Parts: sequence; structure tokens; C-alpha cells
Amino acid sequence: MSYTFQFGALAPYQNEILAGIWLTIKLSVVSIVLGALAGTVLASLRSTFGRPVRILVDTYVEIIRNTPFLVQLFIVYFGLPGLGLRVGADTAALIGMTINLAAYSTEIIRAGIEAVHKSQIEAGEALGFTRFQIFRHVIIIPAISKVYPSLCSQFVLMMLASSICSAISTRELAAVAAFVESQTYRSFEVYIVVTLIYLALALTLRGVLALLGMWLFGRRVARRTLTQLPEVRT
Repeated sequence: MSYTFQFGALAPYQNEILAGIWLTIKLSVVSIVLGALAGTVLASLRSTFGRPVRILVDTYVEIIRNTPFLVQLFIVYFGLPGLGLRVGADTAALIGMTINLAAYSTEIIRAGIEAVHKSQIEAGEALGFTRFQIFRHVIIIPAISKVYPSLCSQFVLMMLASSICSAISTRELAAVAAFVESQTYRSFEVYIVVTLIYLALALTLRGVLALLGMWLFGRRVARRTLTQLPEVRT
């Protein structure tokens, strides 16, 4: 059986595809920033305060990490209106992505904090550093440096997982692809193009994060960021 590829059939929908790419980028960038900040705060609270806070943070992390991202999106998009909080599809997608990424970031950064040796903290105390200076210069910055490649892998996975947001009618790239396929019936062409776009987005994001890592932590961390592949979540 022969098949003739007709990529030209997608040309009339280039504006829709570009809009989907742009929304995917916006959702990914904002959720990465918010999720990383939330993860840093939660990991810090877990390591600084007592058992009650640690239990609360661990409970949140375990719930998010052991439930499907799609279910989390449904709770935000369909569940919040039952509480009187109505949000649009794009806002629900952003909230869901941020909540999900924050949990994974918390666990990754927690591992980095626990990898900081106690002797380093004692050295900071001996030098007369305040508790805030010790936390900033001796604990959190070295901790993030150690786990930065793993964090970046999680960021890339979150960008790819944004395709799940099409299930709540968010008009990101995957949703636009489904629309174009329904109009053209050119499934191979549509999803080959979309696959290449996602690949380009992932590689670009990894490159940007590697440059950021080089600026923040040096070439060694940046090199590990580029070479470490994301782990697929199940």
C-alpha cells in the first residue's frame, strides 16, 4: 500500500499551529518559574521546620507524585467550580502544571539539601554567618547546583506534559494538532510536524537551561544538563 505525504495541506493552518506553539511556550515557562520557586520554598520549609511541616509537605508531594496529571487537571478545571472558583482552561492548565511541577521540584531539591554535609554548615557557623547566610550560601545554592540537571530534566518533562492540557480544551499545540487533523484528515503529516516541533522545543529548552546553569553554577553543571536525559514518569 502506497501513501503520498501532503504536508502542503497543513499550510492554511499555520497561524493556528503558531498560536498553539506560543501557548505551549507560555504555559511551560510560567509553570517552570512558579513550580521551581514553590519547590524551593517547600523543600526549605521541610528541612528547616519540625515534624508537622515535614509531614504536610511529604503528604502533598506523595499525593501529586502518585496520581495522574490528567486527574489533577480535572480536579482543578471541573472541581474548583463546585467550590465557587471558576477558572478558564488556560488558567486551569497553568495551575495544574505548577502544582504538579512543584511537587517533583520539592523532592528533587530536598535530595540536594540532604546531600549538603553537616561539616559545611558547621564551617559557616564558625565563620560567623547568620542563619540566613548559612541557608543561602551553604545550603540552598550548593543543593540546587547538585540537582540542577535533574531539575532541568523535570522542566523538559513538564513542557512535554503540557500536551495533556488539551483534555480540558486548552488550545496548546496538541489540541491544535487534533483540530488540524480533524479538518485535513492528514494524520501522518500533522503528527510528524508536531513531533518535530516538540523535539525542537525540548532541545531549545535544554539549551537555554544549560546556558542558565553555566551562568549560575559553571560549565560542569551545564554540561551535565545537556547530557542527562529526562526520566519518563509512569
